[in-house]
Amino acid sequence: MGTRVTFVSTSAGWEHPRTSFYTDHYELTMLQASLHSGAAHRKSVFEAFARRLPDGRRYGIVAGTGRLLEGIANFRFGDAELEFLKRTNVVNAQTLEYLASYRFSGDIWGYPEGEAYFPNSPILIVEATFAEACMLETYLLSVLNHDSAIASAASRMVTAAGGRPCIEMGSRRTHEEAATASARAAIIAGFDSTSNLEAGIRYGIKTVGTAAHSFTLLHDTERDAFEAQIASLGDHTSLLVDTYDVEAAVRTAVDLAGPRLGAVRLDSGDLVAQAQWVRRLLDDLGNENTKIVVTSDLDEYAIAALQSAPVDSYGVGTSLVTGSGAPTASMVYKLVSRTDDDGTFVSVAKAAKNKASVGGRKYALRKLNERGIATAEVVGVGRRPEDDGNDRPLLQQFMKNGELLPGWTGHEGVLRARRRHADSMAELPPVVNRLQRGEAAIPTLYEEN
Repeated sequence: MGTRVTFVSTSAGWEHPRTSFYTDHYELTMLQASLHSGAAHRKSVFEAFARRLPDGRRYGIVAGTGRLLEGIANFRFGDAELEFLKRTNVVNAQTLEYLASYRFSGDIWGYPEGEAYFPNSPILIVEATFAEACMLETYLLSVLNHDSAIASAASRMVTAAGGRPCIEMGSRRTHEEAATASARAAIIAGFDSTSNLEAGIRYGIKTVGTAAHSFTLLHDTERDAFEAQIASLGDHTSLLVDTYDVEAAVRTAVDLAGPRLGAVRLDSGDLVAQAQWVRRLLDDLGNENTKIVVTSDLDEYAIAALQSAPVDSYGVGTSLVTGSGAPTASMVYKLVSRTDDDGTFVSVAKAAKNKASVGGRKYALRKLNERGIATAEVVGVGRRPEDDGNDRPLLQQFMKNGELLPGWTGHEGVLRARRRHADSMAELPPVVNRLQRGEAAIPTLYEEN
């Protein structure tokens, strides 16, 4: 029997898959048991946070929230899902009846996409009944953990690039949906463009692309390949010049395209030395405006090593889509408050060794000094932290009574997140520009009642 995937149309012009089965069996187990006990409808507060940053990292970047909100809006159980749950005895009849009419109707607050976060920052807060909120755990964490890991790596790469454009080109190194999500996260963190067309159509992201070595190898000579690309795409195109002999290829490219040649791409060898002599060769041939693009397994450290080289842009693939050594943000989703039988909120927290959490609904602000530089992440438990006048509140509301608030999704959401990333990085202390291992750039402080 084939798998049936249900899709939901969106205003963006593409169909979003129904997200209710991007979850774990145990969430339905908890739902059924809590419906039985009567506690399923207790009002609850869940919180997503990371207990620590990846080893040696000084900050993280939030990403994925816009995708998550789109998915929550499509978190439904249709006929196919309900039939599967019934046929496989995952849940009982009472739970199936509940799921048939499931709609998230709570509130969601959190750090905007593009915002920097630190250990124990309350990145996302979900306020709903236990039944509604617990169902979101796996889907919520899979989106935030992946996209935030990619955005955090991308941010470090953008910093290392020092203003030179970075191009996301890692689609062939990850799952097809992860590739689209990675492209989106990279753009939020400051990348200039992506090779991923699906990201382009979904989120209005700029896409770019030239040619692979196979295009050159297809033709009888390198000159034939370059002639075809220039004739088809124009003399402003970028030519890959390391299939055979780099110097010969550069000379051929200039001979065919002249001084209007857009760029040459280097994809192998000692990129620092090669970029230096290719730059001299281009200048000697009268192509001072032809740019040099480098690719070949770049990460933030390789990009930093190329700072002294005459490179104009960087194409990054594998290291980006794998989080450059940190493929997950290690976020968790914990119940921190719920009502008792009298309807009064009670703080709850996990106390297990090395996995303790802090109970209570959180509020957060970034404390800034007189120069507007961040000095601490202040988290209020049960109340808003005191603002000394120039501090910045961090939590924004994304959903109210189950309705998605405008501005957080689609192309508009990506642009908004990109601006938030730039502004957040500008207010962090200079230590975030270092790639050396170290502690979090600012401490997280709690203020309790």
